Amino acid sequence: MKFKLAIAAALSATALAGCYGTRLPDPKLSGRDAEFMALAPKAQIPAEYDRYMVDYKTSEPVGSIVVDSRGHFLYYILPGGKAVRYGVSTGQDSMGWTGRAYVGAMQEWPRWNPPKDMLERWPHLQPTADAGGLPGGPDNPLGSRALYLYQEGHDTLYRIHGTNEPEKIGQGVSSGCIRMRDIDAIDLYNRVKVGTKVVVI
Repeated sequence: MKFKLAIAAALSATALAGCYGTRLPDPKLSGRDAEFMALAPKAQIPAEYDRYMVDYKTSEPVGSIVVDSRGHFLYYILPGGKAVRYGVSTGQDSMGWTGRAYVGAMQEWPRWNPPKDMLERWPHLQPTADAGGLPGGPDNPLGSRALYLYQEGHDTLYRIHGTNEPEKIGQGVSSGCIRMRDIDAIDLYNRVKVGTKVVVI
């Protein structure tokens, strides 16, 4: 009986995934990625926020990123009306950001420095800032990868990055940045380059 229930659950999960698109395999990891990922926080997320290839119509060019803040999805635009869709966490209502930008810099397992506005809200982070920030690693709030968003040559201070709170994917919880599961941040990082266009709606 238990075996039949397990089979039924597996079939149900497979059918559900088919509703969302074609589930994509995980990217290949470097030795450091594998080491850090083994130590990073983990969480089950709803199936809809997994990584899929989907049909997606847009006027944005192939190779660009579109972030649907309300739906909590990030789309990487592919040829032929397709996109890779990732579940993300976006800004809280009072801190959400929309607009056009581009990837001005990219880093693997980046160092995190609390920005000034965050220090004003949470003074307990001041010692972290005084120490020069938090080194990259599995407990770092920026997670495995960071894409730094720029406008007209200036850093907006907004990022698309991994997270040490994967259980919050699909929610509006950030200070304006777009958070991804670490494995998804690595996958996206492998697809983009400096100069990639980003639209947040």
